[in-house]
Amino acid sequence: MRRRPPLYINGKFATGGPAAVHRVAQELIAGLATIVADRPLVMLAPQGPLGLDIDPRVPTVRVGRLSKTAWEQLSLPLHVRDGFLLNLCNGTPWATRNGLTLLHDAQVFMTPQSYPFLRAKWGQWQSLAAGRRQLGLLTVSEFAKSELVGLRLAPAGRVHVIPNGVDHVLRTPAQHDILPRLGLETRGYALALANLMPHKNIPLLIRAFARPALAEMTLVLVGGAGREAFAAAGLAPGANIVFPGYVTDGEMRALQANALAVCTPSLTEGFGMPPVEGLMLGTPAVIAPCGALPEVCGPGALQADPRDPAAWEAALLRLRDDRGVHDRLARDGQAFVARFTWQAAARRLLDVIDAVAPN
Repeated sequence: MRRRPPLYINGKFATGGPAAVHRVAQELIAGLATIVADRPLVMLAPQGPLGLDIDPRVPTVRVGRLSKTAWEQLSLPLHVRDGFLLNLCNGTPWATRNGLTLLHDAQVFMTPQSYPFLRAKWGQWQSLAAGRRQLGLLTVSEFAKSELVGLRLAPAGRVHVIPNGVDHVLRTPAQHDILPRLGLETRGYALALANLMPHKNIPLLIRAFARPALAEMTLVLVGGAGREAFAAAGLAPGANIVFPGYVTDGEMRALQANALAVCTPSLTEGFGMPPVEGLMLGTPAVIAPCGALPEVCGPGALQADPRDPAAWEAALLRLRDDRGVHDRLARDGQAFVARFTWQAAARRLLDVIDAVAPN
């Protein structure tokens, strides 16, 4: 079999810590490692320790002496001239044309207020560079594609949808001891991410759980933003809102699997991993009818107005009080999201690479 030019992976992300986009990159790399047979598959990374585990079947080669953005823009392009470069975490070197960049969403354009000013501007510049200079863009949903095309980052024929997988949640054993530790009962709480980005719209949930009918239900907000951070933002989370901070993958699986619902009131999402992960585990979702959320949750979600706390109250009470609705959403949603596997994502990604990469 003729050996094709190397497939290089931009490994700048691997020097960081856990993040949703980093998880996507890790899973896609592992998937590619199982199916790429006709060319070398190599991750290039800066010097220094890596903060993330990469599939051991994919060698990591350290190149250059710079770090972070300087490494990506100045060092990395010098080492990919003989191959094809895959950028999986939004960032991309401006000088490289023979490659693809995965843009998970268009938030730096659509909701720049969710980011520090310079980060938003840098993200916009990199997105424009990738769309106009490289062989194409990758993204994670048809909704995200429509936004990227609408922004004229690239024509529709050069934007390729690679839906995320979520079956990683099935690989990690659930750590159910987190429930009694937080004082939670199965289906007695709703789950969401603790996030103060404006487009995530979490204050809506805090207002919903301040309503009397939800006084006996708990809202669990997982992540780095704690009660003090929300209070500093002018919010007053009630006593029925729990902030466990960061949790392990096993604890998160237990929280998702035992929740009444995973709630996502975002005003826009390129994909929306948490509710789809919950659906994979048989837990219904309550979502805003915004962004890609209806697309990726399908028949497993109740939709509620992202500006109306009463609508979220009503949706959660319906799930609590109508077991038939709850079980139907859980069953239909689980069947719908079974398509979102990392093996399918990696196969689709390789098909796109084969279609656009020069031989």
